[in-house]
Amino acid sequence: MLKLIPVQCLILLSLLVSHTSYGANLRIFSWDGYVTQQDLTQVNKLLADKGYGEIKAELLPIPAEGPEQMFEVMRKYHVDISFLTLNYLKMQEDKIGRLLQTINPDSPRLSNYAQLRTELTRIPMGLNADKKPLYIPWGGGAYGIWANMDKLKSEQLPTSVNDLWDPRWKGKLGLTLGQIQPNIVLASIALGKPPFYLNELANDRQALRNEVSSKSRLQQKTNGLYAQVGQFWQGIPDFNDSGIELMASYGIGASAANKAGGNWRLVNFKERNSVWLDTINFSRHLDGKKLEAAEIFANYFIGKSVQNRVVNGLGMVAASHLADSNPLLEQNPNFFSVDMFWPPYNRSADNVMQKISRDAIDARP
Repeated sequence: MLKLIPVQCLILLSLLVSHTSYGANLRIFSWDGYVTQQDLTQVNKLLADKGYGEIKAELLPIPAEGPEQMFEVMRKYHVDISFLTLNYLKMQEDKIGRLLQTINPDSPRLSNYAQLRTELTRIPMGLNADKKPLYIPWGGGAYGIWANMDKLKSEQLPTSVNDLWDPRWKGKLGLTLGQIQPNIVLASIALGKPPFYLNELANDRQALRNEVSSKSRLQQKTNGLYAQVGQFWQGIPDFNDSGIELMASYGIGASAANKAGGNWRLVNFKERNSVWLDTINFSRHLDGKKLEAAEIFANYFIGKSVQNRVVNGLGMVAASHLADSNPLLEQNPNFFSVDMFWPPYNRSADNVMQKISRDAIDARP
């Protein structure tokens, strides 16, 4: 569920605005766990070694939560570098994209840019009107279904998205009730439709109204999917729930569960999984030495050590060829198919998805 930034966090940030000298700081707005204290120590040493010792990289005291919250923080407070999910840039008439500046891939301070996977550097939803990138690829993943291999054998795993409606999985499936859009994607795929077809109907109000009918195929399919669910999770999934054998996850939670002794494997459906990409972005006010310092920061984060942590520490897919291994991509070279990327959802389509999800919850037995 998209949330506005909590009031107490706004107050904290307001105090920081009042008492911080921005000339000496490069302020980073990130998802939880992306930027560590060790990273900041290494980046600040790099800055000092390269003659930027007066500039210090520091992390905002609250993590990113979603597009609305990130927009509010970036609009009201001094954010220099952000880690935006790619589809956020063009949501709601580019309101976040307008806060950003383009990236210069040829900058001498972005020497690691050349090692990024080229299929990730020119995705249309991340380009401005002049076809210049507003982002640097960092790491991504799938909203996929992960199977508990301590309870299941390989031959028991579903092979098609349609298998999730099989009585075999009744009460043994976990889905999110936070950002519900990927659940609607599952239902759309199961109907043989493109994963994001509701977004394509955004300008056809009658077609969208038809989809929210209680008798629509999509509503009925979503009702059936939600009836299978044994755990709905809001923030992070509970992989310790003994009743769950198939758990939806963005990948990071599954990786953490495996580090804690679990044995969860991503199910590779024949229809593929919807995917997302988190990116590094520069605010439009950056210039001069602070912009150069931002490029040094970004170059470190697309370098070998951090890209290895993206894979091994966060369970994500690295954006760079510098990573020693990239298991999810090696298992599925088409992992980052452009047609499976979450789009910048149109507000009308998003409202329809929210209603379908609410009605499916109400229809649960």
